[in-house]
Amino acid sequence: MKIPLAKLLALASLGAMMLLGMHSAYAQAFPSLFPRQQAKSAREMAPVDFTGQWVSVIMEDWRWRMVTPLKGDFSNIPVNAAAREVGETWDPGKDTAAGEQCKGYSAPALLREPGRVRISWQDDNTLKLETDAGQQIRLLNFSHSAAPPAQKSWQGYSVAKWEDPPGTNRGTFGLGLAPRAGMKSETLEVTTSQVRPGYLRKNGVPFSEQLKMKEYFDLFAEPDGTQWFVVTTIIEDPQYLNSPWVTSLNFKREKDPSKWHPTPCSAT
Repeated sequence: MKIPLAKLLALASLGAMMLLGMHSAYAQAFPSLFPRQQAKSAREMAPVDFTGQWVSVIMEDWRWRMVTPLKGDFSNIPVNAAAREVGETWDPGKDTAAGEQCKGYSAPALLREPGRVRISWQDDNTLKLETDAGQQIRLLNFSHSAAPPAQKSWQGYSVAKWEDPPGTNRGTFGLGLAPRAGMKSETLEVTTSQVRPGYLRKNGVPFSEQLKMKEYFDLFAEPDGTQWFVVTTIIEDPQYLNSPWVTSLNFKREKDPSKWHPTPCSAT
C-alpha cells in the first residue's frame, strides 16, 4: 500500500516530537544522566584575540589628529549650523578651569587621539580598553543582562558582540575601509550609549546626549605576521550632525609594553 507523502511527513514529525518529549522527561527524572551544558563566555567564544598593546598609525586626518585644530575648523565632519555656533565658543581655558579637560577624550573621540591602546579581559565577558592618551578606560560588555547605568560618563556604556564583518560573507572584510585589500577578519561590533556630551574633535566640535555610536573592530595579519586592527566608527547625532560621520582608524600590535606613556587629559 502506497502511503501519501503528506502522511509520511506527519508521522515523521510526530515521531520526532515523541522522542523530544521522552528526552525531556528522562532529563527531568535523571538529571545526572543529562548534564546541562554551560553557556560559553565571550572570552571562550572569541574568534580572534585583540588582547595586547597597540599603537595608532596615522594614515588619514593627520592635520586634525596630530595637532589640535584651530577654533572654527569643522572640516571633514558633517556638522550643522547649531554645531558651528557651539564650536565657535570653544574656550580650552574654561574647560580646564571647570575640570572638563577630558571632553575631547570621550568615547566618540578617544581612539582618534594619537597614542597607544591596551586591551585585556577584565573578566570572561568584559573586554577592557585602556589608552595612554588621557588615561581613559572603556569597558566592552558582552553580558547584555544588566541595564545601562542611569548616569552618563565620558566613555558611556558599551555593549559588544562577535559578528561577521557587515555586508559581507563570513570572514571577509566589511565597509571597504581596510588599509589593505583582500584581508580576512572577524568583527567585534560595539554599540555605545549613555555618553556625556563632549567633543568629536578636540577644538570644541560638539556632540549631544542624543549621540548614537557603533564601532566595528576588525583584526587581520599581514603575510609576515604583523597584526593590525581597524576600527570603523559610525556616529549619528540629530542635534549637531547633518548625516552620519564615518571614520576608520588603524592600530598596529606592539611586541612589548615599553613605549606605554600615560598622559592626563589636556584641553589643548
